[in-house]
Amino acid sequence: MTPDTLTLTYPVTQNLTAEAMGSGDMPVLATPAMVAMMENAAMRLAANGLPEGDTTVGGHIDAAHLSPSAVGATIEVTATLTARDGRKLTFSIEARDGENVIGQATHVRFVVTRERFLSKLAK
Repeated sequence: MTPDTLTLTYPVTQNLTAEAMGSGDMPVLATPAMVAMMENAAMRLAANGLPEGDTTVGGHIDAAHLSPSAVGATIEVTATLTARDGRKLTFSIEARDGENVIGQATHVRFVVTRERFLSKLAK
């Protein structure tokens, strides 16, 4: 599980606006899109060093969307692994639009064996 921090960038496109996603009626980055960016950064960080056949699934996210971002902005999301308790991973995540912090979250993911997890769908 190294490194403990990963930063990714995401463009704000029209399809990621609150208008387009149906979570609001303005042409700004939608909260669900920001949360997906946060989860994606944590998932990709968690993937570093996992054994073949393992992956992670989201279990909980507590997010605050603090400021709007316009179409054309570039969002920088930094996920930091803050705790590991067996298969439970906890992340602190920050989203920025330039110098402006637009979101913060605490996110919990669980390491699972992909095949065993997907087998639950058949039941």
